Amino acid sequence: MTTQSQSRQSGMGAKEFTVLVALLMSIVAISIDALLPALGIIGGALNATDANQPQLLIGLIFLGMAIGQLIAGPMSDALGRKPILYAGFALYFVGTLLCYQADTLDSLMVGRFIQGLGVAGPYIAAISLVRDMFAGAQMARTMSLVMMIFVLVPAIAPSLGQGVMLFADWRAIFIMYFIYAALLVLWITTRLKETLPKSERIPMTVAGFKEGFKEVLTNRQTASYTICMGLFFGSFMGYLNSSQQIFQVQFDTGVMFSVYFGALALVLGFSSLVNSRIVEKHGMRPIALRAISTVVIASFLFLVLHAVAEIQLWMFMVYATVLFFCFGLLFGNINALAMEPMGHVAGIASAVIGSVSAIMSMGIGTLIGQMYNNTLIPIATGFTVLGGTALLIMIWLEYKRNDDLDLDPATA
Repeated sequence: MTTQSQSRQSGMGAKEFTVLVALLMSIVAISIDALLPALGIIGGALNATDANQPQLLIGLIFLGMAIGQLIAGPMSDALGRKPILYAGFALYFVGTLLCYQADTLDSLMVGRFIQGLGVAGPYIAAISLVRDMFAGAQMARTMSLVMMIFVLVPAIAPSLGQGVMLFADWRAIFIMYFIYAALLVLWITTRLKETLPKSERIPMTVAGFKEGFKEVLTNRQTASYTICMGLFFGSFMGYLNSSQQIFQVQFDTGVMFSVYFGALALVLGFSSLVNSRIVEKHGMRPIALRAISTVVIASFLFLVLHAVAEIQLWMFMVYATVLFFCFGLLFGNINALAMEPMGHVAGIASAVIGSVSAIMSMGIGTLIGQMYNNTLIPIATGFTVLGGTALLIMIWLEYKRNDDLDLDPATA
């Protein structure tokens, strides 16, 4: 640990700290992915009016998180990390209890939205904890270890949900959520010390928030990459919303859904590891441009394939493997490029970027998901059109960036 981080002892060793941060971040993934195998059953039990309606249970947790980030980010800097953790978990418990007791799909949706508000606290606080404790290369190494643990959660979460339903009904998944969150609260209460000294806290003001929001919206690079994140992650959300129907209905995989879903999550994790090894050599922009180009080309060819062949599961898995490998090259790089000019307002900018892109992706993903028609055409069309739009924005940014470098060689 650095001298700075040594003065901010978390109360635990580096390995324990890394695992705790990864699990705090993972509450988002487990809250989404463990419920996926149950969506069809929930729709039947709560009398969904349409086969696509239960997909909204995924989108609403993202909407809640998007709004929650705008509150949790500035408040974390103003009050400290642990108060935001406790407040977030308190909301999460309320939302989870509402979901467990829900007797209509509408009341279940309200609970999921409140769960989303709640997970924003642990997610924002986890990133802030790492920023408090480490800097430079140590921070990068710690975040790499965090992400290696974090990526395992989407791989195993559907299996956890599927396993719970082997012994109980779908409501028991929310009991699992409650226990998982309670164990994390016990851990942070007994082991984690506050990492943000009072002397370094930043008062939360309306003027400061407005200034941060203005910085994000008026900076060409940040605003453009935020839009790209919203477009691309919206396409991904369309897949996520439809994944249970794709695997269990269209391809009739049954309980094997969690295996296929988890395998693709591991591809994304492997790709993220590859990106961490090559990004310094090749640069974020070239990698992101090549990855988004590959997504667009592969999706267009997959659309063409629909016209000449009946799509089989293995065909989709080949296509999805290409997509997920590209996801691992895109998510971190595009987020880093959006944040690159925002070092002076990093906390608020991170919350605004995350919130704006999440709201965009939730709307886009819900639209694509609701268009699902027992074929993969809506998904592939989303990646082709929206990915193509993001690619054009990125190419335009590179053109403008080169113009700026020509005008001011000192910035090269």
